[in-house]
Amino acid sequence: MLLGYNTNGLAHHDPLDAIELLADIGYQSVAITLDHGRLNPFAVGFERELAETRRRLERLGLRSVIETGARYLLDPRVKHEPTLVTADPAVRGRRLDFYRRAVQAAAALGSDCVSIWSGSLHGLEPGQSPAAAGSGEPDAVEAVWRRLLSGLDELLDFAAQRGVAIAFEPEPGMFVDTQQRWSELLARLDRDDLRLTLDIGHLHCQGETPLADQILRWSDRLANVHIEDMRAGVHEHLMFGEGEIDFPPVFAALAKAGYRGGAHVELSRHSHDGPSAARRAYGVLAPLAREAGGWRPEA
Repeated sequence: MLLGYNTNGLAHHDPLDAIELLADIGYQSVAITLDHGRLNPFAVGFERELAETRRRLERLGLRSVIETGARYLLDPRVKHEPTLVTADPAVRGRRLDFYRRAVQAAAALGSDCVSIWSGSLHGLEPGQSPAAAGSGEPDAVEAVWRRLLSGLDELLDFAAQRGVAIAFEPEPGMFVDTQQRWSELLARLDRDDLRLTLDIGHLHCQGETPLADQILRWSDRLANVHIEDMRAGVHEHLMFGEGEIDFPPVFAALAKAGYRGGAHVELSRHSHDGPSAARRAYGVLAPLAREAGGWRPEA
């Protein structure tokens, strides 16, 4: 496995500076969140910036993944909107367009995958009956599934043509929020090429434990790992040691699973102290990764 860090935790840094910083600390992979500023996929000069970024990654010997969780890139007023479950097809198309650009970025950088999620519903919770949500549509939940599956089919076909893997992340509060919902998604989608982004903190937050069992269960789909500390029932990404997670079994399970991708620290609310947070996180995780085995500091 590779230790990595998400640039959403260095949001006040130029991405190229963030990459240099992370390499200096010792990280071997970077999760690049496409957002405003440099590496904005809608900006003029994006292809030139990708070429410069690839040269930087190659010079430093860093692997990468592309993350698509920018909060206000597509809508300056509503966080993370629109999504693959947005009802209006024209508006939903903006998310698909963004994902296509992310795939093209991953192809240009040689990234391991593009990480995505379903998006949230407004007024209809996962598994809730349409009547309880006040929906007039008799099969509102099924309609959401159809939108999601259609978007995923289209995106997976687009990515396959460019040799890019798509990794789906169950996210608390979203339509596909748990590993159980992820299982349902796989059954409904019936494709072998959708991979998994597994967030260790999310598993603990939602009581999907033991964590090692989840890692081993999904090892054949695993393409990306997010890691941070967290408390049960509270979706707040915490510095290691400030939550409740016991991390040695997590790293042991990743090693046992033969996972060779990045375990990316996700501390998106620590950007105000980003360099210090990145160093602290590395100081905690590197010894655990070494002890567990399967760590490749030379990569």
